[in-house]
Amino acid sequence: MQRLIKHGLMFGNLFHVHSPALVDRYNRALHHLTGKRTDLTDFHIDISGYSPEVGDDLSDHAYLNHQGVNRQFILLSMEQRTAPLLNMKFSTSRAILQDFIAENEAQLFALTARDAVAGELVNSVYDVTTPARLFDIRRVEIEADTTAGTVKDAEKLGAMVDRFKTEPDGWFDDVLIAEMITLAGKTGDVLRNPVRLKQMSFDQRNFWTAHFGGLYVFQDLEHPAVIVPSGKDHLGTLPVKYTFDGDDRNQIAKFFEYNDLTETIVEGRKDAAAAILRQKMDFILVDAVAGQGDLSGATRADMRRLARRYHDVLPEEFHALGALVNWAENGGKWPRISSDHPAYFYTLRAADTKDAALVNMLLAELAPKDARQMFICHKELFYATYKQWPEAKKAYVVDFLVAEYQVDKAGARQTLFGHDAPMAEPVAKRDMIARVGPWGAVRRNR
Repeated sequence: MQRLIKHGLMFGNLFHVHSPALVDRYNRALHHLTGKRTDLTDFHIDISGYSPEVGDDLSDHAYLNHQGVNRQFILLSMEQRTAPLLNMKFSTSRAILQDFIAENEAQLFALTARDAVAGELVNSVYDVTTPARLFDIRRVEIEADTTAGTVKDAEKLGAMVDRFKTEPDGWFDDVLIAEMITLAGKTGDVLRNPVRLKQMSFDQRNFWTAHFGGLYVFQDLEHPAVIVPSGKDHLGTLPVKYTFDGDDRNQIAKFFEYNDLTETIVEGRKDAAAAILRQKMDFILVDAVAGQGDLSGATRADMRRLARRYHDVLPEEFHALGALVNWAENGGKWPRISSDHPAYFYTLRAADTKDAALVNMLLAELAPKDARQMFICHKELFYATYKQWPEAKKAYVVDFLVAEYQVDKAGARQTLFGHDAPMAEPVAKRDMIARVGPWGAVRRNR
């Protein structure tokens, strides 16, 4: 993993906490939330305030995320908003924190100038001891304040000011005036500079969770389902009709189709699609021949030579994508790649929907040899998988990500996942779906 850390591909863009003032604020917030403190004077934190170094120091990497639900957070600086979220348990958590920071930017800037802001992503579930408990998570609300309670005091002071202005004897209430003066010394002028954080709540109906081996919950769709790529036998009864795992390829393909969640990569410009598919082929090639020697610095000509040399042992995915590239570049025969073909999910990307990021995350897990998509869309899976790769594959993937992705992240994402305006009206759903169900005759649970 040191190779990833060295090149900024792991623990990259974290916020550095090294000044005595920031360390003190962090410790006050940490004690406020957890009752713990750290003796470290130099460490790095993610968007939620979690620090790998502090986790090591406390021998507890869940110190801000007990039971993996209701994640707590510590904000020391607005610079945290661009940091990643480490040890992610729910795919929605980072976006929720980013939205909260964006909506309260001015207030948080003022508050963090003097103190840390500590808070929690709150829902009605305090543990997920069974998979069914995940379905009790409907909305997530944010509670936050400084460690000194500035926001709460400001609200209290605001109510006192209202009393002072509206009650007939307010001008003569010495106790009220004294309390107002005391609170104003803590909060400042709340009339000219209101200290108020917006009360925000977020729907959490469609999400990925790391619990129970990793599963995707799609509730807010016309045809809901749970997808568990690693296997569903351990889940028991869930409050949803359909549950699919990695063996249910046809059903997952139909789930995507009937909910309009995906589109083929070749929709749109053929030249861009061909380049994307060629890179996927390179990753599949590297996966197949990584045990044959050093691949670092391999050029396009080197990759072609490897493909010719090991042509007979390359997997079906490589040959199917090659046929698709031939169609896109040379007008070759259109290859039929059905949903039961190993290459099928390599040919898809998320359609332009509110769940596009979640769908691309799922596709990264269904097409695991595409290391670039896995790194971009599902870092938790990438880091876990990376540990199992041979050294040659590790070196090749890291070199590629540094040279081809890090230099233009926005451009790479736009090329891979961007969307053009739709050119046609959507096709009406078939009536047969209502009669037999969108995925045919499949068992609800094993």
